Amino acid sequence: MHCNQTRDGIERYIRTGKERVRSISTTLLFKQYLPLLIVEMVYNCVFWLKSFPHKDGVHPTISPRAIKTGKRIMYDKHCKVEFGTYVQTHAKHNNSMEPRTWGI
Repeated sequence: MHCNQTRDGIERYIRTGKERVRSISTTLLFKQYLPLLIVEMVYNCVFWLKSFPHKDGVHPTISPRAIKTGKRIMYDKHCKVEFGTYVQTHAKHNNSMEPRTWGI
């Protein structure tokens, strides 16, 4: 493989990641983003890009994530909610009138 082909592939991967982060950011209702939110958007995009095998990848059926970590996507764990979705989580509570869930 020539150096230019490798560089083009890396540049394409970076461009794909940026496009996915932009598409997520358009679905969120914020006017400004905290740095941590941006980091998590990038992490989310890389996670999903590495979770499926690439047509020109090392292995035709095993994802880069599975090759590197030995872990595969589990629907119960990874596909419950989309990134940026508002959720109510259960909070430790007693029998008072205090809220029992937290909006995140």
